[in-house]
Amino acid sequence: MSTPTPPEFRSGFAALVGRPNVGKSTLLNALVGEKLSIVTPRPQTTRHRILGVLTTVDAQIAFVDTPGLHQHASRALNKAMNRTATAALEDADLVVLVVEAMRWTSEDELALERIVRSGRPAIAAVNKIDRVRPRERLLPYLAELAVRHAFLAIVPVAALKSDNIEDLRRTIAAHLPLAPPLFPDGELTDRGLSFRIAEVVREKLTLELNQEVPYGVAVEVERLTPEPDQLIVDAAIWVDRAGQKPIVIGAHGERLKRVGRSARLALNGMLGRRVHLNLWVKVRENWADNARALKELGVE
Repeated sequence: MSTPTPPEFRSGFAALVGRPNVGKSTLLNALVGEKLSIVTPRPQTTRHRILGVLTTVDAQIAFVDTPGLHQHASRALNKAMNRTATAALEDADLVVLVVEAMRWTSEDELALERIVRSGRPAIAAVNKIDRVRPRERLLPYLAELAVRHAFLAIVPVAALKSDNIEDLRRTIAAHLPLAPPLFPDGELTDRGLSFRIAEVVREKLTLELNQEVPYGVAVEVERLTPEPDQLIVDAAIWVDRAGQKPIVIGAHGERLKRVGRSARLALNGMLGRRVHLNLWVKVRENWADNARALKELGVE
């Protein structure tokens, strides 16, 4: 028998919006208390809308991590990412603008313009405050931010260290509508197993490749085969130039082996079971500029 929802219960969608590489994915993981969104130092790592659900005794927050809003979106992939971020913003009950402490760029301005255009109420989360020394240097920055927009609240945080995360959770919950839960108790995300596995592989690939293959890499799980003692995963790594294939594989296949080993260890921990991972590198010319390929690879 389910526990009745208290009359003061609050529930809704809170979209995390901001420029690339400002820490939205790290913040989502800290807010939910679980790694749902992959994180790398590279801008535009997040390509999809990632949902993370947090349920407490008096609220349920459906956080939506979004791709970084960026200017000069020339490729079909970049345009699709901007559309994903804008759609999530417009569907939200509340928007959380994530900015980096002591910085304000033209792309921060772009994100704020989208929020203003959407008409959605907004909170500002000022991330990476652990890098500001002494902490008092923050005060003028917070005052300038308050002048830029009528934010419901401005909350300084350090997502990587989970500093002041509970305050941000409470602030977001307090500004959601009075409503029953949107998701069953215990549900963390609406993303399936294949998606989460593909994202872990892409994270390890991005960390390994560093600057060598920019954004023409996608991962697609082609088959999941559960066995009594392990889960067998067959996955394709798609590159958009033939010349990128040997870069991803590496000399004597060593780079692909390292990516596979790193991803397998992460998946063992995430799934709590043994994973056997088979990776193949395949070429699909210019997939990042091809709207149909983006749909087939699940980017849009």
